[in-house]
Amino acid sequence: MKKLTETENAVLNLVKYGYENHEIAAQMFISNHTVKAHISSILTKVEARNRTQLVYFAMKANLID
Repeated sequence: MKKLTETENAVLNLVKYGYENHEIAAQMFISNHTVKAHISSILTKVEARNRTQLVYFAMKANLID
């Protein structure tokens, strides 16, 4: 698995709590499009197909608590 950037880690932690893209964008002061790009990148790096798998795989790999 490839290493996540600091911003990707921040996005992943918000995804973990069930935030939607627009909520993540508002909290991080970035655009909705940027959030989608980060999530897409994270999905690729973690080799997950969706947000549920993403959180599961990230927890299993100790990327998040």
